[in-house]
Amino acid sequence: MPENSNISPGDQIDMARLKKMVAVRFLLVPIIMGLLFFWPAGTFRYWQAWLYMTTLFPPMLSFVIYYLKKDPGLLERRMRTKEKERKQKWIIGLSLPAFIATFLLPGFDRRYGWSAVPPFVVIIADVIILVAYGLFVLVMRENRYASRVIEVEEDQKVISTGPYAVVRHPLYLAGLTIYLLSPLALGSFWAVLPALPLLFIYVARIRNEEKVLAEKLPGYQEYLQRVRFRLIPGIW
Repeated sequence: MPENSNISPGDQIDMARLKKMVAVRFLLVPIIMGLLFFWPAGTFRYWQAWLYMTTLFPPMLSFVIYYLKKDPGLLERRMRTKEKERKQKWIIGLSLPAFIATFLLPGFDRRYGWSAVPPFVVIIADVIILVAYGLFVLVMRENRYASRVIEVEEDQKVISTGPYAVVRHPLYLAGLTIYLLSPLALGSFWAVLPALPLLFIYVARIRNEEKVLAEKLPGYQEYLQRVRFRLIPGIW
């Protein structure tokens, strides 16, 4: 384990297992994305998909390499996928069809020409997605307990600085921005439709998460009083 002040004694990271897990998942992501994009499109001549992957994969790889060295504990938390809360399991299950359709439909749109997103809209969407990923990285720097699943660890503390001083769930804001703009970045207006239910799924996930954290994380109830908005300042 590398020496780093961000690694707490309680992390107990199996570095060999973590590296293997990271390598497998990072290799699978472009393969799965490629199948979702190019198989329904019926061609590799799909510049929107290539631009989308080029926009996301380099910063993703940089993120993984950096945190594998500097804070493997955070990276290990991001690798977790098994939810402990029953309600969260239901929410994740409901989100899968919307998620798959959001990324599968643009390829069919490309093949059959159902809609035509102007190139400048595609590029703007990619730029905003990149900014949203930058927010994701900023959140990771601020909160090393930002696990993929809803859980409270023994030495976890409430984070109220950085993006968390503005909204309660900046990580979800980043993720939702990426998901909602991905159809446009992939050149499809129609794929926006299956992406819209993710708004309601995120709302349900956030409400349940806040209930769990208020019950189990000391100081979180006070944080809810200090920071009023969950996702968008002045709105919700």
